[in-house]
Amino acid sequence: METFTMHRILDQKRLTSHLLILGISVFIPLISYIIKPGSDFPGHQISFFILLFIQLELFIFAAGLIFNRPALNIQPTRRDITRTVLFRFGLFLVCCFLIALIVILLFLYAEHMITGAGPSNTFYYFFHNEFKMWSKGTILGFVFAIALFIFIQWQSALKREQKLREENLIFQNETLKSQVNPHFLFNCMNTLSALVGAQPEMAEKFIQKLSSIYRYILENGTRDRVPLKAEVDFIQDYFFLHKIRDDGKINLEVVVNELDKYEILPVSLQILVENAIKHNKATIEESLHISVFIEDDMIVIKNNLQRMATQIKSTGIGLKNLAERVRLICGRDLVIEETNDYFQVKVPLLS
Repeated sequence: METFTMHRILDQKRLTSHLLILGISVFIPLISYIIKPGSDFPGHQISFFILLFIQLELFIFAAGLIFNRPALNIQPTRRDITRTVLFRFGLFLVCCFLIALIVILLFLYAEHMITGAGPSNTFYYFFHNEFKMWSKGTILGFVFAIALFIFIQWQSALKREQKLREENLIFQNETLKSQVNPHFLFNCMNTLSALVGAQPEMAEKFIQKLSSIYRYILENGTRDRVPLKAEVDFIQDYFFLHKIRDDGKINLEVVVNELDKYEILPVSLQILVENAIKHNKATIEESLHISVFIEDDMIVIKNNLQRMATQIKSTGIGLKNLAERVRLICGRDLVIEETNDYFQVKVPLLS
C-alpha cells in the first residue's frame, strides 16, 4: 500500500492533490461566511470558492515549476544554496502575486461580460471596489504560499537525506564486499607467498601496503569526503599490489598538482581503477595504461580500451552507486566518456 503523505497529496499528477485543493476551497468560504455572515450568500461564497480553487491550483503548479527545477551542474557552496533558495522563494511570491492579480481581473472581466455591466470598466471597478478585499485575500494566499514553500524545502531536504543514507548503505556494503573479496585476497596471498622466499624485503613492503589499504578503507569508507592527497596515496598503495602481481602488464600514471586544494569522495578512484583493470586485458605486449590527472576541477581516470575476448559479467552497481553518491554529495554528475580507443571517467572535486 502506498504511503499517504503530504508530498503525494500535493503532487498534481495525483487525483488526491486536486481533491485536497477542492476541499480547502470549499472549507475556507464556509468558515468565512460563518465568522462574518452576509446577505449575499451563496453568490459571494461561490465566487470566492471559484477564485480560491483556481489560485491554489496555479500556486501549486508554479511551486512545482520553480522548486523542482534541477540544480545547476556546478559545485555548490552553502552561500550558493542559500542564494538559490531565497531567489526561488522571491520568484515564487512574485508569481503568486501576478497569478492572483491576473485571475481576479479575468474573473471580473468575465463576470461583467455575463452581467452586461461593461467589461471596459473592469480595472476601474477592481481598484475602487474590490482591491481592499482582494488585498486581504492575497495576504492569506501569501501565508499559504510561505507554508507551501517551507513544506517543499523540508520535503526536499528529507528526500535528499534519505537518498544519501540509502546510497551510503549500498556503498558501505559494496566496500565491505571488496574488503573480503576472495579473488583479490587469493591473488595477494599467492604473490606474498612467492615473495617471502625470494624477496623478503619486498614481501615486507607488500604486507605494509596491504595493511595500509585496508586501514584506509576501514577509516574512510563511510565518510563523505577525504583530502585528495590521501586518496591519491591510497590508490598508489593499491596499485602497488597489482604492479607486483602483474609484472609490468599494467601502468599507472598519476599527474595531479594542488593536492591540498581539493577533496574527493573516498575510495572513488579505487573503484574506477579496479573497473579499468577488471574489464580490460593486459599483457607484456599490450599493456594497460591508466592515467590520473585533473581537468576543469575534475579528476580524470583514463585508460586505453582493450576489451577482453570474454567480458566479465558485471552488475554495474559500483559505478552506478558512485555516480549517485557524486550527484548527491557534489551536486554534479559523474562524466563517462568512451571511444574506440579509450574509456575515461571524470569525478568532480570538492574544494
